[in-house]
Amino acid sequence: MPERFVPPHPPRPPRPVASWRGFFGERARNTVFGWSEHAFEKWYFRRKILRFMVHVPLHPDAIQRVLLDNAANYIKPDVVKALTGPTIGRGLLTADGQLWRDQRRIVAASFAPAAIEGLTAIFAAAAEERAARWSAGAVRDMAAEATATTMNIIADSLFSGDPRLKTVEATAFISDALEAASEARLAAILGLPQIGWTTGMRKGRRGTRFLRDTLGALVSERVESPRDDFLGTIVTELRQRFPADEAFELAVDNATTFYLAGHETTANTVSWTLLMLAEQPELQDAVAAEARAAIGGDDLPERLPLLRRVVEETMRLYPPAPRFDRQALAADELHGNQVEPGDIISVWPWLIQRHKRLWDDPDAFDADRFLPERRASQHRFQYIPFGGGPRVCVGARFAMAEALTILTMWLARWSFESIAGHEVRPVGTVTLRPGGGLPLLVQAS
Repeated sequence: MPERFVPPHPPRPPRPVASWRGFFGERARNTVFGWSEHAFEKWYFRRKILRFMVHVPLHPDAIQRVLLDNAANYIKPDVVKALTGPTIGRGLLTADGQLWRDQRRIVAASFAPAAIEGLTAIFAAAAEERAARWSAGAVRDMAAEATATTMNIIADSLFSGDPRLKTVEATAFISDALEAASEARLAAILGLPQIGWTTGMRKGRRGTRFLRDTLGALVSERVESPRDDFLGTIVTELRQRFPADEAFELAVDNATTFYLAGHETTANTVSWTLLMLAEQPELQDAVAAEARAAIGGDDLPERLPLLRRVVEETMRLYPPAPRFDRQALAADELHGNQVEPGDIISVWPWLIQRHKRLWDDPDAFDADRFLPERRASQHRFQYIPFGGGPRVCVGARFAMAEALTILTMWLARWSFESIAGHEVRPVGTVTLRPGGGLPLLVQAS
């Protein structure tokens, strides 16, 4: 039996703390900080937070009702739209109803299995190009390395490699925009305008302005000179369905959505996976051997069963989005609790995927949880790193193939070791990052 390994998570007080404390200190900056032990044991709780009644269902049956069985009743909340509107507008991530269905249909073809299979070479080339900069015995911030790699992949695979999307400046602006989202949360809940109340929010506004100006320029260029790429396709399709001005705004909304979400979440998954392997050298050796054997064969992601289980277990412990929310249109009942119109349903993969009544030894890393025979006994809604139901992440297959390919190219030629004394801290904003980066010692394997 391999030695039990429990990767880092924030400390947990024995009892719940008052909800108002979520607006101050570390709890305000980090959504996964401060949860009590009780939150990982209950099936349901709710709290009145300022003007909202917020329900937190944790039983998979209740999650299934929200995301699948009665999904039409649960839309993206008005407060979330107010929070994200300045950045991603009415794109696929925030739209509802027919507008969501139209956009989903437009982008789905770009993420079909055949389309993703044709992108594996781009994934591999970006990973190799980044690793060519490393030297044995050096310490690298692998969170930064993963972010740069996935940013190049998104630019190359969806936006024809436009150099404006690959700069260090672009990376900084994206980080500012994402980090500002947490600081803007209180203003959105209070119904206040999204102005620069704090330094972080002002930096976030500058980041948002850069993103929308840059991607707006790309959209304008596609209007004038169409291209057969992801952006060109959505520009063409939207212009066929909507008036020109609305089509332009929706194209910018979706370009921003996929540029942000398309690289940030996968970069974090790659980073957390490297930490899991750096802390378990024997597992890393086994994964590296599998990676070396898989390179050069057809259908690379399907030749990596062990690495896939490692990535899946990593996403259980460190879900790309630690929470997402819905708003009830009509009254409903969840796990015996009455939901009223306008109530917020907060879905927490961070809690569900570490729940003590759903998982054996939930804080410990165990890739064998995802062996087919063990996966078959799990409820389909107790593991939701990409959401679930009709609104399951359209880029899930892309993200998994991308993460597996990057990790394969790196692990086949390099090994990674943790830095003694460095504390890795999970920080939840819109996504779940290793706070302060992830320095690892890189060695030639």
